[in-house]
Amino acid sequence: MRSGDGDYMKIGVVAFQGAVREHIEMLKKIEVQAFPVKKREELFGVDGLILPGGESTVIGKFLRDSGLGDEIVKLVKNGMPIWGTCAGMILLAKHIVNQDYVHLGLMDIKVKRNAYGGQLESFVARKPVPGISKRPLELVFIRAPYAEKVGTGVDVILELDGKVVAAKQDNMLATAFHPELTEDESFHKYFAEMI
Repeated sequence: MRSGDGDYMKIGVVAFQGAVREHIEMLKKIEVQAFPVKKREELFGVDGLILPGGESTVIGKFLRDSGLGDEIVKLVKNGMPIWGTCAGMILLAKHIVNQDYVHLGLMDIKVKRNAYGGQLESFVARKPVPGISKRPLELVFIRAPYAEKVGTGVDVILELDGKVVAAKQDNMLATAFHPELTEDESFHKYFAEMI
């Protein structure tokens, strides 16, 4: 897949923890150059960035300690598309329930961590996602968050049982579930189209 300037699109995946390899493999399937990102200089020339699942407090600490977080905030505020899956949704949020600090604080959502319970409460749902897929998609929830509230500039893409599990604001996309753990490329194609 090519970016607007005709070159092959380059999407980085923050690689401190989580389903990094699975995101990279999915991006390669849709013919996007994909690579892990751990340092600020690896963001050079990136057209978009994915924050994968994992443990948000651990990834948040790596983002702070490496200086990568500050650089990501600058790039996103200047228009670079970013997508957070599961823990990535928490990292993007401007508000986190029962937590007095945030990580990147970019997206106007209020997120509840581990909202569906622990690892044993993980589950898979199937739903069509308007604007992304008419047929039901497999939605994998693992210690997943959801957005309790969204700001006025946030578009709700998908709700599950009245809870916001996918949302978009300008150049930012957040999903509480893991599309990279399925065989379906719809969400990765959607993110590439945002770029």
